[in-house]
Amino acid sequence: MSKLDIQRDVPLAPLTTLGLGGAAKFFIRVEDEPGLLGSLNWASDQGVRTAVLGGGSNLIVPDAGYDGLVIQMGIAALDLYEDGRARVGAGVPWETVVDAAVSRGWAGVECLTGIPGSTGATPIQNVGAYGQEIAEVIDCVHVVRRDSLQSEVLAAAECGFSYRDSLFRRRPERFIVTAVELVLRPGGRATIRYAELEQHLGHGASLDQVRDAVLDLRRRKSMVIDPSDPNRRSAGSFFLNPIVDSAEADRLAEKAAKDGIVDSPSEVPRYPADGDRTKLAAGWLIEKSGIAKGTRRGPIGVSTKHALALVHHGGGTASELLAFAAEIQRRVHDRFGVTLEREPRLLE
Repeated sequence: MSKLDIQRDVPLAPLTTLGLGGAAKFFIRVEDEPGLLGSLNWASDQGVRTAVLGGGSNLIVPDAGYDGLVIQMGIAALDLYEDGRARVGAGVPWETVVDAAVSRGWAGVECLTGIPGSTGATPIQNVGAYGQEIAEVIDCVHVVRRDSLQSEVLAAAECGFSYRDSLFRRRPERFIVTAVELVLRPGGRATIRYAELEQHLGHGASLDQVRDAVLDLRRRKSMVIDPSDPNRRSAGSFFLNPIVDSAEADRLAEKAAKDGIVDSPSEVPRYPADGDRTKLAAGWLIEKSGIAKGTRRGPIGVSTKHALALVHHGGGTASELLAFAAEIQRRVHDRFGVTLEREPRLLE
């Protein structure tokens, strides 16, 4: 292994889509697993903590930065096989994977287009959009254990996937994702489960048509990174759609009608989840709690296109972003009794 290129005092804001936060005391970009292991050993020898950085699209960096070693994941191997299987390095941009699959006629990830960031992050938060989740096509995940620095392969069933969640997200101190193996469907039909997508396309659309439609829908909501978009500095959806007991969802809907927020409980958007659970629409809860699209708190605001996205308009701080997020959480809880959970990870 070549000598480690450990850098000092590297600004992290330019490496995130929010463009906020301070510097890493130590920083390295690794291109392979030996480089990752060497970096972890170096940090252990120096007595400093470590954090892994992917594409920076789901990360909030504190204004004080990070007082340890930030390891940027650059493992970029992409192996595609004729049967629709793929082994993807954690540092491969996710859109590269979607492009490779759709161009070959492999179904399974066409609705996950336009999601920024790297492949290594996809199993961590079980990324999903427009009726698909990455867990549906993951065969296994390659990891390095932080405690032993041993490589392991975890089958999908061992990863604890649930809505925007996984074992890796719940226990970030245990594993570092190095590669993901996918099983896609050569010649398979496109997934059209999401109502908005079905209205846009109807059934029987091709993979290319579904991908284009999803990109169009995401652009309309400023959910595709575009340098010309005033909402471009964001981490996408800032809050998870809350999943509650169905009885609680019914009570919320009835109270919303009683309070005059809607004319009828049926107007409250809600969707069946696993078991006797119901998914609520966080964006709707935010707007009905009095936070409209485009609301600003100085350099931080809500996207003008989507109430779930918080936007940095330039010149702001991570503290201002987190303060506004906390205000939104308080407003929603006071109005509806629902606690919104933040989706982006805070680098601590």
